[in-house]
Amino acid sequence: VIQTHRHGIVLLRPLFRSLLIAAAGAGCFVAPWQPAELAGLTLVALAALLVVVAVARWDRTHLVLRGNEFTVVHGVVRRRSVRVRFDPGSPVEVERSLLGRVLGYGTLIAGDLEVDAVPKRLHEHVFGG
Repeated sequence: VIQTHRHGIVLLRPLFRSLLIAAAGAGCFVAPWQPAELAGLTLVALAALLVVVAVARWDRTHLVLRGNEFTVVHGVVRRRSVRVRFDPGSPVEVERSLLGRVLGYGTLIAGDLEVDAVPKRLHEHVFGG
């Protein structure tokens, strides 16, 4: 049994977006008028909330490989599970971009299930190598 999270690369986009929003909020603090400070505080709080939500989603998504079954369990408030069996003859593939090859992740496609940012160790185990 292998249980893991999606690759940490999935946090890059929301963290970068939050950094930009926080920088805009910090810029509001140097503005000479009072309402800008309230806008800055609101933007910084929004950026912090977006980071917390992104990390919670990442943390609450589990990828489980058990024998010939692959299960994705996800959700913070409402948990959902999706399971696919790797039957002989059914197509299973992994797509890896250049960045994915360098950082060690890929997109696992099995039937109708497509999961991005699957760590290399998990899809190597699927393909036996």
